[in-house]
Amino acid sequence: MQVSIDDAGTTAKLVLKGKLDSSSSEAVAEPLNRLADQKLGVVVDLSGVSFLASIGIRHLVSAAKTLTRRGGRLVLLNPTKAVDEVLTVSAINSLIPIARNEREVQAIIAAAIG
Repeated sequence: MQVSIDDAGTTAKLVLKGKLDSSSSEAVAEPLNRLADQKLGVVVDLSGVSFLASIGIRHLVSAAKTLTRRGGRLVLLNPTKAVDEVLTVSAINSLIPIARNEREVQAIIAAAIG
């Protein structure tokens, strides 16, 4: 799993590439939790993620809950078809908003933080 982070401003963006499974989830968990504690908005770009396991879902939900408690929002950006299916079947898409482009991301975060 490759993780790149842009955390300038009040919103941070994590770009993930590879499989988000049990062997790679800790590489995502630490920066995701740290940003959820520090930022008002966190965007997780899933366009390069080919597989999403339940442990990855757990980390996303945990970060989303942390941000929501603080008045912020986690947004998932442009998941691949396989990942989108997992998010839909597990109903995560009803808990965490999914955006298809940067304009949608900004609208979702703006609505959450005012």
